[in-house]
Amino acid sequence: MRQYEMTEWSFPCESESAELCAVILNGDWRRMLRGFRDGRGNMKLRFLPLKEGEYKVRFIGLVDRVETHVCEKAEPNRHGPVRVEGTHFRYDDGTWFYPFGTTVYALVHQEQSLIEQTMATLRENCFNKVRICVFPKSFPFNENEPPFFPFEKAEDGWDVGKPVPEYWDELEKRISELNEMCIQCDLILLHPYDRWGFARLSPEQVEQYFDYAARRLSAFPNLWWSLANEYDLLPYSDEEWAHFASVLAEADPYGHLLSNHQMLTPWDFSNPDTTHICLQLKNVDDVSRWVSRYHKPLMVDECRYEGNIDWEWGNISALELVDRFWKIVCQGGYASHGETFLDENDILWWAKGGILKGKSPQRIAFLKSIVESLPSPLSYSDRDWTWEEISQHLPDFLKNQTRELGWEQLYPVLMDMKRYAANCSEEAYLIYYSRHTVAWGELDLPEDGLYRVERLDAWEMTRTVVDNAAHGRVRVPMPSKEGMALLAVKNQ
Repeated sequence: MRQYEMTEWSFPCESESAELCAVILNGDWRRMLRGFRDGRGNMKLRFLPLKEGEYKVRFIGLVDRVETHVCEKAEPNRHGPVRVEGTHFRYDDGTWFYPFGTTVYALVHQEQSLIEQTMATLRENCFNKVRICVFPKSFPFNENEPPFFPFEKAEDGWDVGKPVPEYWDELEKRISELNEMCIQCDLILLHPYDRWGFARLSPEQVEQYFDYAARRLSAFPNLWWSLANEYDLLPYSDEEWAHFASVLAEADPYGHLLSNHQMLTPWDFSNPDTTHICLQLKNVDDVSRWVSRYHKPLMVDECRYEGNIDWEWGNISALELVDRFWKIVCQGGYASHGETFLDENDILWWAKGGILKGKSPQRIAFLKSIVESLPSPLSYSDRDWTWEEISQHLPDFLKNQTRELGWEQLYPVLMDMKRYAANCSEEAYLIYYSRHTVAWGELDLPEDGLYRVERLDAWEMTRTVVDNAAHGRVRVPMPSKEGMALLAVKNQ
């Protein structure tokens, strides 16, 4: 047994009423685990040890015995599940995690050759989180029949008590493969784009399915739970969604990250079982407001896709997507990439995977390398002022002119005043000029430190040192082009 690596016990079991549990002890640490049926006549129980040392395992139910196992220290590249720390993410061992995601919704519902090509593409790129669906998806560019379904067909729909082993084998194989590549698997449990009936499971079936998924998959260290993609298009009430979240959180003994994704109405991120904010967000200028409101980490898991399809959400340029990534990061958030370029075989990355055709991935990798080189996560330097606060500093004649205006009229004015500036305490400062073509850039650095200042080009992916001992107010000449930034890091 090794820290942060899954251990599995398997026992033959033909009885549909039998249960298998285990109480696991390590000093004062205690967990109750529950087994699951694998669809092949076996009952299995999986365990993810989070700390090294000696574990006592007492099996209850189908098997009644006690075992002792010694857990060795984790391998250097194993960090455990990702946790929340403030408004950022950290692995279980304390290492910071900066998610730069991508989306391949129907990854596991393709033919093997295409899945292998997708995995090879992921291995060659920078993305360390990928969003995938448990259920197949029925949508333009994604209309093929899957090789397997997660559950057996029943007369009136699906029997969520009878897993199809070939499907779960494939899903687990890919989650394990992603783990080997240090990629988090953001697993989407429900979605509305369906022609088979999975979007019409009863609340009782959803509860049973979520409980099974947690029993079976929670021991994978690289797992995130997404209750749904565009949950508000599914036929469940707010109370039922809150119950689904609690069922999943209670069934997961390791507390994996959990959130929910919307089409129109954002999820209530104050929900106690929700660990982080997950948004479909066109106006990424709002990121800092969401973080301030909920004080949780924020993933913009859909900020539109680089591509050329008819829908406006799938035809932004690479420059626009890269710009959105920078804006999100400078507001203390994180983002996911997507790509939707037309293909003669209808193989779009966002839907099925394959290869990447766009120009944004390498530039997202450049931003990722900068963020990972910093001493700690970036937080938004400014705060979002309300109109009431700003109006206190306006001349009387402007107050009179704006008094009758509503928020919709004033909001664009406030956004025009927004700066994309972030800092790591006093250790580093970053300001991004977005689509503005400034001739000069300015940083206000502490007087009592010396900083290395770099001029960054987000598109050309260049870093140019302009000062090695800067302090106080620093004014840097800029090339009057889009996508420029300044970074100052304190000398050690």
